[in-house]
Amino acid sequence: MQKSIVFGANGYLGRHLVHFLNQHQHEVIPSGNNPKSVDQHPNYLQANLSHLTEVEKIDFNVDFIFVFAGLTGTSIGFDQYEAFIKANELSLLNILSHHAKSNSKARIIFPSSRLVYKGMEGTLLKESDEKEALTVYAQNKLSCEGYLKMFANQYNIDYTVFRICVPYGNIFSNNYSYGTIGFFLDKATQKQNITLYGKGEVKRTFTHVEDICASIIATLDSEKSIKNTYNIGSPDNLSLAEAAQLIATCYHTGVDFINWPEEALKIESGDTLFSDEKLVNDTGYQYKHTLTKWINQQAQ
Repeated sequence: MQKSIVFGANGYLGRHLVHFLNQHQHEVIPSGNNPKSVDQHPNYLQANLSHLTEVEKIDFNVDFIFVFAGLTGTSIGFDQYEAFIKANELSLLNILSHHAKSNSKARIIFPSSRLVYKGMEGTLLKESDEKEALTVYAQNKLSCEGYLKMFANQYNIDYTVFRICVPYGNIFSNNYSYGTIGFFLDKATQKQNITLYGKGEVKRTFTHVEDICASIIATLDSEKSIKNTYNIGSPDNLSLAEAAQLIATCYHTGVDFINWPEEALKIESGDTLFSDEKLVNDTGYQYKHTLTKWINQQAQ
């Protein structure tokens, strides 16, 4: 039986990873910054990853370390840059430092973001395409990808990076999603029109959380995935207006378009559509969900 630590086990992605790893017969140690596990896991481990002394107390004699803890956000990072650097960059560096000193053989699994890319209109982005950080959070992700490569080179630490575009869905609750789709659903279920900037023309890849977790798990036994980076894709490459209209139609509401605020426009990357050719070729993974089907299920 493979053994894993999941840091960020109370968060959206981390919580789902714990669930699906357990389904795949992993022995999982869930860990988070909060005193208690949201899912009452009896072996939950509280740890503040920004404190090296706390990280050094953790036994890294495991097969995989999932680093899904940290802060997310866009413009908020400009005001809270110290918190973002501590939670996202310093925490990973502490994990890497302890990994190297403890001679751990664990592979580190790290989630990156669509926000590391310079968007290209109507183009499926490959892992090697141009990068551009417009926010502190995006720079955190780029920096962390760099730290993983540095430590891998210096200490031969294995890792795999997964770039995630727009996640949605929730196996723990039928009426909740995350981020963009969560915002759309919140409006629609309250019988309010969904609001979008401009004409909602920017495009994204929307991936169900089960497909995110399952495609990550599909790489764990693959030698090809070691020291590699993957985009996680989806059957759904849609404009925000198309996604919003799917939800509005199901809930009998509408979509309103408003002018771009100057601050939001400055940090908008444009289209971020993911090519997942490398992931699919290396794993043969087949996606289980589409956004249309999932939205219709929520509305029933």
